[in-house]
Amino acid sequence: MIKNINDFKKLNNNMREKNLNLILDSNSYKLAQEDLNLLRSDEMRGVRMLLEITKPELVLEQQNIISTIIVFGGAKIVEDSSAQSKIDEVKNLLEKSPQSIKLKNEFNKLKNLLSMSHYYDSAKEFSKLASINNQDDKCNSHVIVTGGGPGIMEAANRGAFEADCKSIGLNIQLPNEQSPNSFITPGLCFKFNYFALRKIHFVMRSVAAVFFPGGFGTLDELFELLTLRQTGMKSEIPIILFGRKYWNNLINFEFLADFGLIIEEDLKIFKYADTASEAWEIIESYKLSKKN
Repeated sequence: MIKNINDFKKLNNNMREKNLNLILDSNSYKLAQEDLNLLRSDEMRGVRMLLEITKPELVLEQQNIISTIIVFGGAKIVEDSSAQSKIDEVKNLLEKSPQSIKLKNEFNKLKNLLSMSHYYDSAKEFSKLASINNQDDKCNSHVIVTGGGPGIMEAANRGAFEADCKSIGLNIQLPNEQSPNSFITPGLCFKFNYFALRKIHFVMRSVAAVFFPGGFGTLDELFELLTLRQTGMKSEIPIILFGRKYWNNLINFEFLADFGLIIEEDLKIFKYADTASEAWEIIESYKLSKKN
């Protein structure tokens, strides 16, 4: 109960202070760039896309990244010791449940992945070759760029890391979180929400691309780049399919040409390599041909 004018003034002041705090704490009073609810809204999708294009561009310019080599490949292709450890785990489980069809299938798949572990070593070796031959204090050309995740991506970033050179990771926010591998250069690992914008940053500085065996993601990136080259939307660069046997078993490019779905010239857009040195020689030869 208000007994006198002083009580009324005190109550009024409290109400004003409380209301002012509500004003200051409200989303409407935040600067637009500080209002996360606004930035995450559907209406601001265009703004988020612009930010996702611009942020990596600014950082890469500041770091003087002149050009990149894309390395794609399967996230499940790991070095042989890791692959063998997974096989041993499933083998122990099989001994306890020898009739399990699921475990038998898993065991066979892991053995197949172990047989591909040499690609991890090759990706690491190629990355070392490319990085050592193109990076110094004044120039950062042909910098390795990967999807920033495990497997072949890790191997490529690791090769540059062990050569004491820079490498880039363009990671993607997924429902099943993909953490960046630990070999990317700090300050050159970026997190994307949009696959399309991530692809732009893969391609825009690239002077070569090497595709190791992989699954849907690798195939998606491969056909994206082949299409850009076929249509002339991307300038001519070496596109290398690493592991001729794997790619020939997976895709019959000649079949497409025989049926007239692509022209014979399209088969020259890419080349095959089976060793790190062979892949690097293709890129080196291309560099020399462009100079002459």
